[in-house]
Amino acid sequence: MKGSGNIPVKTAARKHVNHPEKGPAAGPRREPRPAKSPAVAAALPAGDLRRGLAALYQTYNRREYVHPDPLEMVYRYSVPEDQEIAGLISACLAYGRVSQILSSVGKVLDLMDGAGPKSSPHAFLGRTTDRELRTLLKGFTHRFTTGDEMAALLIAIKRMIAEHGSLEELFASGMSREDETVLPGLNEFVSHLRRAAGGADACPSLLSSPEDGSACKRLNLYLRWMVRKDRVDPGPWRKVPRAKLVVPLDTHMFRIARALGLTSSRQANLKTALEITRAFARHSPRDPVRYDFCLTRLGINPSVKGARSGAASPKGAGIGSSGKGSTLLRPLEQYLAVIERE
Repeated sequence: MKGSGNIPVKTAARKHVNHPEKGPAAGPRREPRPAKSPAVAAALPAGDLRRGLAALYQTYNRREYVHPDPLEMVYRYSVPEDQEIAGLISACLAYGRVSQILSSVGKVLDLMDGAGPKSSPHAFLGRTTDRELRTLLKGFTHRFTTGDEMAALLIAIKRMIAEHGSLEELFASGMSREDETVLPGLNEFVSHLRRAAGGADACPSLLSSPEDGSACKRLNLYLRWMVRKDRVDPGPWRKVPRAKLVVPLDTHMFRIARALGLTSSRQANLKTALEITRAFARHSPRDPVRYDFCLTRLGINPSVKGARSGAASPKGAGIGSSGKGSTLLRPLEQYLAVIERE
């Protein structure tokens, strides 16, 4: 059954054992720890914020700033049917240390015909039985995720592709024109995958849902990769409007949004993710998550952090410069100082 409008934000989530989005985690995009967040700043004038965001996007929204990030695993593939599978695997495993994430995703993809130019996750799933998948993944672990969970996810992907033709078609079937965001579609998407996997408990560390009250950072990140198309995001999907995307809310984006005065919330939950998304939509209504990558690079990529000192960027507008982005970046100095002390 299709949803309409936004999914209600629940105060209590389903109880999952060892669910990475319910407990502490660290990685390329860490789960929020509100107690260490900087004080909320006064909102910047709209014109300054818009110009600053545009400058950051032009400077840092580039593939040379992607590593280390699970998105780079999607770049192995050039066709949509492979990109959407690799993307879902990468996003679902995107919790923990970034080196461990890249290693774990690489192991799963290497099992699916290796990393060569002729490898195809789509073709592999089409010819591999459920039993073979369980055997291949036996012994696999990624923090809380077991080989049985990973096999269950791959079996679910395989079954949903057989039923709907692609993961994009599966997602699109759960959306309606009246939906304000992707959340109703995401709820249906997860519901179908859980059912195909054998139930919600088949892979609890990998699939979260808005209906559970989760901010669904990893799956919103997956949707950003699939729906947006620019120098960073591959964007193989065409049936999901980018205007309906929701910001993938993690530690970095939560702290940055507070530093910029985009939210005063002290909880990084689904309600806050929607609030921040609406704030960005005032500056980019057709693409509200446009600035997610370039902003979060400030706390992740070492070469971007180095630009604070005034080092030359591709456009000559380092964080320490007086370029178009400097008005935006000054409120971020407090945030950057906090993460450098951790």
